[in-house]
Amino acid sequence: MEESRAPRVAIVESNGDPVRALKEAVELIGKIDDLNMDKRSVVVKVGVFDHTTENHTTVEVVDAITKCFNKAPKIFLAESDNYRGKGTERLQIWKELFTKRIVPFNLSDDTDTRKVKIAGEEMSLSHVLFKPNVLVSTHVMRTFEKGSILKNLFGLIPDPKKARFHKKLDTLLVDICEAVGGVDLAVLDGTYTYRGAGAMPHAGPESTKYRVKTNMLLVGRDAVAVETIGTVLVGLNPQRMPVLQEAKKRHLGEADPNKIDIVGIPLETAKERFSSVVDAFKRKNR
Repeated sequence: MEESRAPRVAIVESNGDPVRALKEAVELIGKIDDLNMDKRSVVVKVGVFDHTTENHTTVEVVDAITKCFNKAPKIFLAESDNYRGKGTERLQIWKELFTKRIVPFNLSDDTDTRKVKIAGEEMSLSHVLFKPNVLVSTHVMRTFEKGSILKNLFGLIPDPKKARFHKKLDTLLVDICEAVGGVDLAVLDGTYTYRGAGAMPHAGPESTKYRVKTNMLLVGRDAVAVETIGTVLVGLNPQRMPVLQEAKKRHLGEADPNKIDIVGIPLETAKERFSSVVDAFKRKNR
């Protein structure tokens, strides 16, 4: 029996040119020809809790993602409502990218839904999230125990009162991932790396306490593997992250860094850069 190939995660420098960087990353992981097709629409789940802050994927990186899917008939930039406001409002961050083909999509407004069972209860998720559509999850690098790429799936729930799920968040995130058939492409935007998950001030002197410029992208077809390597780089232990371990248990991806094939920048080289980031956050927290 042929041994299964280790999932690939590309670590690349962005250096102000995310389009080039993402193209390089996609080549390194083995291309995405089966995803970039004229018969498959693409849903890019952006992660943005509060549109007045900056801890979300940059316009430039989302633009790079859309350019990777030049054959897709439609690209939906997707978010849902939360207690901070409408998903439609938060999606305006990326409004300069909107065209007839690249459109904002509020998951909370969709009436064409599919019922699924998540965290022990039945709920309705937007029809655009299911195959054959391609699901891309993109979020920022951050020192947060719940992660970024998988935590981003929390926003697939249309209910604006999501806080009630926090006590069973790890199970819920993996349930969602399983229900929609998994994430097809994960893009961790390391233009900046952020401290924690809370809202940070908009651009200004105070924002330096919450972020450090790192100019890297992490990209892979295995979302769990991408999350795992992102976790390692910011100084967290993937073995102590229940969401990663539950995803691995259900065979949704690889959560052991030793079983992930790193391409592009070597892991040890990347870790050296991020060690200064982790140290900087510790100093600024004193």
